[in-house]
Amino acid sequence: MKYKLPLLIAFCAGILMILSEFIPRRPFSQLSGTLESWFLIIAGFAIVLGQLSLLKLNIMKVFSKSENWQYHLAAIISFAVMFLFGILFGMQRQAGLLGHGEMLSNLIGSKPFDYIFINLYQHLMAAMFSLLAFFIASAAYRAFIARSLESTLLLSVSVLVMLGNTSIGAAMTNSLPAYLHLPNISAFIMDFPNTAGQRAIIIGAGLGVIGSSLRLILGIERSWLGGK
Repeated sequence: MKYKLPLLIAFCAGILMILSEFIPRRPFSQLSGTLESWFLIIAGFAIVLGQLSLLKLNIMKVFSKSENWQYHLAAIISFAVMFLFGILFGMQRQAGLLGHGEMLSNLIGSKPFDYIFINLYQHLMAAMFSLLAFFIASAAYRAFIARSLESTLLLSVSVLVMLGNTSIGAAMTNSLPAYLHLPNISAFIMDFPNTAGQRAIIIGAGLGVIGSSLRLILGIERSWLGGK
């Protein structure tokens, strides 16, 4: 019964959600809306549980003085500062336990939570994504080495697309017929082969989601029950 009841609930909820998509009438539409509201409530508790788990993991790393424990300490301090500022003074137009903190907000120009988010967090995110460009360049270099037919084709297409988006590529083929202009070739590759490949990936991902959902609804996939 410990595992049969969750499986029964998952089966009933999944069937109701599927029926509500094909029969958008009462009571199915009303039941699907109720289930979606329940999902938001459960997701809220899951977020709190995830935060507590993350906090516990970082605290254990700090107390055990594991490798790079200083970064875990920084994560705990950052979490505590943002949590306290958000609870005490709120964010944007929402008030906290101590109101809007007008005195502190006038001093720094905005609420403490918003000030840290805009002036610190967003800049750190921008720096992280800037560093990702170097990793992408390194991965592209390894992928574009012509070792096989597929990698050679990838290299050739990537060179055509990159040259087609530069003024040098346009100048190189300016004297050729229009269908041989690199900008036109690049646009053709992006509009047709690239779009077709993206749609195939999306369709495959959708079929994978459908298959995984059916496995959950029918009780074939039970890893969410603890591997039973």
